[in-house]
Amino acid sequence: MTVRMTTAGESHGPGLTCILEGLPAGLEVDRETIDRDLARRQLGHGRGGRMKIETDRCEVTAGIRHGRLLGGPIAIQVANRDYENWEERMSPWPVEAEVEPVVLPRPGHADLVGAWKYGAPDVRDILERASARETTARVAGGAVCREFLRSLGVELRSHVVQIGTVEAPEPGEALTVEDFDGVDEDPVRCLDAAASAEMVEHINVQRKANESIGGVFEVVAFGLVPGLGSHVSWESRLDGRIAGAVCSIQAVKGASLGDGWELPARPGSGAHDEIFYSEERGYYRETNHAGGLEGGMTTGEPLIVQGAMKPLPTLTKPLRSVDISTREPAEALRERTDSCTVPAAGVVAEAMVALVLADAYREKFGGDSIEDVHGAIAAYCERIGWRPT
Repeated sequence: MTVRMTTAGESHGPGLTCILEGLPAGLEVDRETIDRDLARRQLGHGRGGRMKIETDRCEVTAGIRHGRLLGGPIAIQVANRDYENWEERMSPWPVEAEVEPVVLPRPGHADLVGAWKYGAPDVRDILERASARETTARVAGGAVCREFLRSLGVELRSHVVQIGTVEAPEPGEALTVEDFDGVDEDPVRCLDAAASAEMVEHINVQRKANESIGGVFEVVAFGLVPGLGSHVSWESRLDGRIAGAVCSIQAVKGASLGDGWELPARPGSGAHDEIFYSEERGYYRETNHAGGLEGGMTTGEPLIVQGAMKPLPTLTKPLRSVDISTREPAEALRERTDSCTVPAAGVVAEAMVALVLADAYREKFGGDSIEDVHGAIAAYCERIGWRPT
């Protein structure tokens, strides 16, 4: 059993579509849950004018009846309200008006290489699909995956740990689900109020200097059973699948699991999580340097993954480029843009991690109905003597 998600649509086209396959029948979902995650994707200080135009809402056209999954493919559509301003430029069909091509590729974007690869004389053929607006469809599908995981006792949360040069302090203790209460009300979705204020100021300063800003977000998954994924082949190792999913998000250039980026500088005694046992708790760890993954499999500890996001390539003061129609020096395309989207990227990463985890649960436990899945998980947990903490 495999969970697959396919998205379609362009940034300024009529809308975006998500096709989600592989989830069991009987799972209950509601429209408000999907719309809530779509709204969360639009959060964060540093967003541009597009977020004032779009108010994303889902429209389910297949796979759900009366709030319950039917077991077949789910189709979700999100309209682009801004399409009315782009109808001639983005019409699926020929138009009478002459549409000026985009010939100024942006460094750091898919523009130039995409034009080479697909033989496009107009860079808009590339940039519209490469745009991070595509993640709207991912978040819609990820919201359904989150509901599947929630029914299994799994909760996903995210927060921002760095924007530009400003880093949030390490929490004194391991994070819990409750620690994330109110994170979406923070202007940069940071758990530390002082660091948040510094991040907001840093965004303001860089924006006035016509710069964009990157950063680091973190996703935490609580309540996972041990043994999702496998050590037996490279493609079944869950750490690789999660890292690939996070790095598939536009502008993300690195993924870290647990203390990953810090581990190379430590001795082995400070890098691994010792194993203990008690009658009351069963097997347990007192640390989680591995981020809930060992040997490509979940350990039962919270899964922790961080993503490093580069500054966005569309700048209000454009970088140097070349006109692809004349090959003469020019400034890159200047278009409406955000100055910082790290807070939103964390929400997108939640969706991608939810997709990978939903797939891992379906792979291990199967089941045509949600009751079958619950029964298989209960039997497995009884066999290994594991209970969530």
